[in-house]
Amino acid sequence: MQINNLNLIKFMEYIEFIKKEVKKKLQEELGLDNPMAVPEIKKIVLNVGAGEAVSNKGVLEKIQEQLSYITGQKPIITKAKKSVSAFKIRRGLPIGVKVTLRGKNMFSFLEKLIKIVLPRVRDFKGVAESNIDKTGNLNLGLSEQIIFPEIDYDKIDKIRGLQITIVTSAKNKNEGLKLFKTLGVPFSQ
Repeated sequence: MQINNLNLIKFMEYIEFIKKEVKKKLQEELGLDNPMAVPEIKKIVLNVGAGEAVSNKGVLEKIQEQLSYITGQKPIITKAKKSVSAFKIRRGLPIGVKVTLRGKNMFSFLEKLIKIVLPRVRDFKGVAESNIDKTGNLNLGLSEQIIFPEIDYDKIDKIRGLQITIVTSAKNKNEGLKLFKTLGVPFSQ
């Protein structure tokens, strides 16, 4: 979601909501004296692995283009760290695309994810609490990139999944869970 003049006021209200209401509520719930100790979102990382890039070099450019539509930022191509002969992957071979969001782009993507994208997932029953790791970060795996409103179904070559990691400053799973619930992430019952 690119921020234009029409959405800027709503977006600034959302950031103020996060900064004031969410932080205040979390500080009370967690019983923290110092407002700087309240957990917050640090960054959001989107990653798409494409093993097919070994045989088709053009696939990474297509994935880059789709991720740039989704995030409003230019993604980078990631390279293999190890050689895996069974998959014909050599060390240093480009096999994926990732983008790291911070600041305004991060909050814009987070709002879109919570309010638009997750409700569009087929048979969505909520995010499982087990998706939060022991340090309070949320990991989501989406099986289709077409649930994002920026992606035109007629222009994609193949349906691909993507991994979303929301990194927080939480110290444990409980703090991360309370942060995400306060932000409005829909968890399953």
